[in-house]
Amino acid sequence: MTAGDGVLSQALVWLNDPLTWTEQGGILELTGEHLLMTAAAVGAAAAVAIPVGAWLGHTDRGAGLVVWLTNASRALPTLGIVFLLASAGLFGNTATVIAAAFFAAPVLLVNTYEGVRGADPDARDAARGMGMSDGRILLQVELPLAVTLVSAGLRTTIVQVVATIPLAALAGGGGLGKIITFGLGTQRYGEVLAGGVIVALLCLAIDGALAVGQRIATPAPLRVRSG
Repeated sequence: MTAGDGVLSQALVWLNDPLTWTEQGGILELTGEHLLMTAAAVGAAAAVAIPVGAWLGHTDRGAGLVVWLTNASRALPTLGIVFLLASAGLFGNTATVIAAAFFAAPVLLVNTYEGVRGADPDARDAARGMGMSDGRILLQVELPLAVTLVSAGLRTTIVQVVATIPLAALAGGGGLGKIITFGLGTQRYGEVLAGGVIVALLCLAIDGALAVGQRIATPAPLRVRSG
């Protein structure tokens, strides 16, 4: 038996133990904590990025800012932000949620900005001809037309954050990353493999569910046009 086979068999034994799933601090509890942290990070990012992106797209301003934020988000490592916050006294889940929100916001900002800016000009002109205010045009015309790109941004962001949250364990936080760090610390590499597989499967399951939700959220005419 090779070392790889040994690690795989250890992972299977660990995953097949019912207590691994149901005990305090087990997979089910850690998955719930993982999802709560994801919801907090994406919710905080969306609360800022979607309104700002929508207004910038409506006014057709801030293209340079959007590009800069996108490039900056790719340059800043999330783990580096976690450790920076930890050095400032913010540890664990709080540091990871803040870092993940920074990571998530530019994607939502860009997709919302592009979606609103790319709304059908004829629909926008018709709304103005009916005497609608800028706010009503944004809320009742442009945002509904941008829903495809906004929902796509949310889908991408949520999956990326789910995959990023395991970094919390490196700063004393919770979530599924605890399985991986505990396995590394105790040299139980089967648990490390199992933890990685669980995170990957969770990402795939959430992406599949969000794909269905994205299609449902897209208005039928746009759904036909895009699909």
